[in-house]
Amino acid sequence: MITLEQIQKRLAECIKQSGMTQTELAARLGIKQPTIGQYLSGRAMPALDTLANLCKVLDLDANYILCLDK
Repeated sequence: MITLEQIQKRLAECIKQSGMTQTELAARLGIKQPTIGQYLSGRAMPALDTLANLCKVLDLDANYILCLDK
């Protein structure tokens, strides 16, 4: 079973590897920086359209973020 914690961990890892700050990422996604913080803390999950944009901006496969790559 996929957990929110696993998704949160992968998302945090990918954001860190991108070299972007939360503020830069939020600006590129058209969302507020605290929202990125909520994703990373596990208090919120990105909406489907935001997840798709995250994958584009970070050049990721959604299957990886959603832990479906196994």
